[in-house]
Amino acid sequence: DGTEVVLRSPHDALQRGIVAVHQELSLVPELSVAENILLGRLPEKKILGQSVIHWGAVYTRAEEILRGLGVTIDVHAPAGTLGVAQQQSVEIAKAMSYNPSILILDEPTSALAQQETERLFSLLKTLSTRGVVLLYITHRLQELKEIADTVTALRNGSLVGTIDITEATPSTIVHMMFGETVQRARPTDLPAPTEPFLEVRSFSRHGAFHDVSFSVKRGEVLGIAGLLGSGRTELLRAIFGADPADSGEIIIDGQHVKPERPEQMRDLGVALTPENRKDQGLVQLLSTRVNLCLASLNRVVSRGFLTADRENNIVRKNVRELDITVANTDAPVAFLSGGNQQKVVVGKWLNTNPRLVLLDEPTRGIDVQAKQQMFQIIWDMSRRGIGCIVVSSELEELLDICHRILIMRQGRIIGDVRPGEITLENLFAVCMKEEV
Repeated sequence: DGTEVVLRSPHDALQRGIVAVHQELSLVPELSVAENILLGRLPEKKILGQSVIHWGAVYTRAEEILRGLGVTIDVHAPAGTLGVAQQQSVEIAKAMSYNPSILILDEPTSALAQQETERLFSLLKTLSTRGVVLLYITHRLQELKEIADTVTALRNGSLVGTIDITEATPSTIVHMMFGETVQRARPTDLPAPTEPFLEVRSFSRHGAFHDVSFSVKRGEVLGIAGLLGSGRTELLRAIFGADPADSGEIIIDGQHVKPERPEQMRDLGVALTPENRKDQGLVQLLSTRVNLCLASLNRVVSRGFLTADRENNIVRKNVRELDITVANTDAPVAFLSGGNQQKVVVGKWLNTNPRLVLLDEPTRGIDVQAKQQMFQIIWDMSRRGIGCIVVSSELEELLDICHRILIMRQGRIIGDVRPGEITLENLFAVCMKEEV
């Protein structure tokens, strides 16, 4: 309202009428829809001088909020029993229970089907007519025409500019987001991949990816580009045996394989560095030393006992070759920076002597120097004949480091390109299903 303010916490923002609906839904699955909407502010009443929850008022108030949004959901139902679209509506109802003047929505359609997206847009238009300011964050450029009045682009955390929706062509927005980009050259000594190591044929998992087919050669760095929800992570997890596929086949080094368990795929020479390194890639309370050896205990254990010399040799080799900055390898790995933690994750799997490494967002949350070091690690694996599949939201990185890039959209492979054949703008546009 024309007044400059300093927001020091989410509570400050809430007090000024600013509420956010995050990309990752925050509902408590075991609680009812009504409890989630009014969580932390459940109406109370007095019984014999004691304050107790007024359940009648809880359900009535939740129904009023949903009705005001034109949404019909059983307020008694546990939130975990709802579909994603209904959970999204409950999140918005929860936000609206604060009577906000500004509502921030972060990638609200990333997990929604087309019909569900249309319902969400109808709901947002209702809020807009009530005077609620909507700050809508999305990678899906085609949605902007449906919902936005103006478009603001950010690049590297800085404001590039704001334009009217009538001026917001896909090419204009993409140029604002990326500017003039220069592709960096890959090392000239990377080998030209020849023999296939992994073949994926008609691979499908319901609700995640469908009829995916591709191959990876020894020493090849294969990128997978796509938006959140395109099926990239789910595909890697299924290849690694962490999640079951419904159909299709995997051929590793000429051998037909049905991925069922990560340890099975590890023994076949496949490794996975997961998207969430803190929760899935490392045991934060254990030492750097232990984390580096977790996937290859057979190399450091003899007759049921840990062999200190073997462990020391492996750890020293990892620290030296991966340039891990660590003062004490016996200290918890949680004390390391994000970049060094990522190196520990990669080192853990390199100790299994893999022939194919699946890297899911390997540079997420690390600084520029650590990113360059991660690129060098990937290229070094290529030189050693280790194939790599790299999933990254940073499309420019894929153009920089990969021999070849697959493009995924809505669970399908819709493109197979080489970095020299496509620009960053066009790669982004294909991921978005836009013409530039």
